[in-house]
Amino acid sequence: MTDDYNFDHIIDRHNTYSTQWDYIQDRFGRNDILPFSISDTDFPVPNEVQDALKERMKHPIYGYSRWNHSDYKDSIVNWYKKQHDVDMNPDWIAYSPSVGFSVASMIRLNSQPGDGVVVFTPMYDAFYNIIQGNNRRIAAVRLLAADKDYKIDWDTLELYLKDPNNTVFLLTNPHNPTGKVFSKSELTKLAQLCKRNNVFIVSDDIHGDIVYEGAKYIPITSVTTEKVTICTSASKTFNIPGLIGSYMFCPEPELLNRFLFELKQKNALSSVSIFGMMAQMAAYNHSDEYLTELKAYLKDNMDFVAKYLEKKVPLINFTEPQSTYLAWMNVSALHLSSEELQDKLVNIGKVGIMPGKTYGDSNYLRMNVGCPRSKVKDGLDRLIFALNH
Repeated sequence: MTDDYNFDHIIDRHNTYSTQWDYIQDRFGRNDILPFSISDTDFPVPNEVQDALKERMKHPIYGYSRWNHSDYKDSIVNWYKKQHDVDMNPDWIAYSPSVGFSVASMIRLNSQPGDGVVVFTPMYDAFYNIIQGNNRRIAAVRLLAADKDYKIDWDTLELYLKDPNNTVFLLTNPHNPTGKVFSKSELTKLAQLCKRNNVFIVSDDIHGDIVYEGAKYIPITSVTTEKVTICTSASKTFNIPGLIGSYMFCPEPELLNRFLFELKQKNALSSVSIFGMMAQMAAYNHSDEYLTELKAYLKDNMDFVAKYLEKKVPLINFTEPQSTYLAWMNVSALHLSSEELQDKLVNIGKVGIMPGKTYGDSNYLRMNVGCPRSKVKDGLDRLIFALNH
C-alpha cells in the first residue's frame, strides 16, 4: 500500500454533521456507540479529488453550473471502458441529484399508481419507501441464501413478471445487502423475461466499481438497450455522497427527454452541484490506483471478518460477498430475535450494526466494513462482548 492511500489511518468524523457518526442516536437510540451503519466509508477521498476541489475553491464564485458537456460525459464513458471494458454511449447520460431520485422518477415514468414493482429481497431499505411512497406495490422475490449462492427463484420471478399489473423490475447490481454480482447469463435471462412480459428494468448499479476477484460487474445495457435504465453514481466508490450528484444511462431518447423534463421543468433540479461534478470528473479521470488499493483493502477486511467469526463466533455464518463493503452475516443460529440481538449489541456491546430486518430478513446483520481494520476489530470485539453478557 502506498503512503498516498493509507486506509488504516483513523480520521475522526465527529462534529462534521456526519449521519453515521453524529446522528447515530436516530438509528440506535443512543449516541455513545461505534457505528457500522450508513453506506459511506471512513476513508478519505482520493488525493486527486481533494486537489480538484481545492483548485476550484480558488475561484470565489460558485454559481449555477452546467453538467451537459463532453468533459462530464467523457469522464464517465472513459471510466467504464477502463474499469469494465464496456462501451457506453455518451448520449445516454443524464445527471441526477441522487440515485434515489433517478429510481423514483423512472418508476413513475414507466408505471401507474397501484402497479407492482418486482424486486429481489432482502433489499436496500430506501427502496421499500420509494416504491410505496410513490403509490406502487412491492412484488418481492426472495433470493436464496448465501450457501446457495443467492440463486434466483426463476419460477416465482417469471410468475410475477407475467402479472400485467407488475410493470417495473427494480434490480440492484451489485446487490445490496448481499453483495451478489449478477452474471451475464442471469442478466440475459432477466432481460428476456422482462421483454417477453413488457416489464421495464430499472437497475441501481451504485456499487458496480467495488467488485472482488472472481466476479465481474456487467451493466444490464450490455445485454439489452430496450426498456432499461441504469441509475448510478461515483459516491460509493470515492466516498463523496455529501457532494451530491449521480447520473443515469437511458438508451431510449424519448424516455431520456421525459426524465430531463421531470428533472428540470417539474423539479427544478437540473443545475449540478459544482463540487459534486468536479469531484466525480477528477475521480474518474485520475483515481484508478485509488480504486485498486481500496478494493484490496476492503477484501482484506472481509477476510478478517470471516476468519474472526469462524474462530470466535462460529454460530454466525458469514459468506464473503462478491462486491460492496457490506458484510451480510447470518445470525439465525444465535436463536435471538432481531430485537433481542439489537438490545445486546447497542446496550451491552455499544456497537451499531444494522439489523437485517431493516432490509427484509431478520436472520441477518449488515455491517459496513468500509473503515480502518482497527475499527472493524473493535466492532467485532464489541459484538463478542455483547453475546457473552
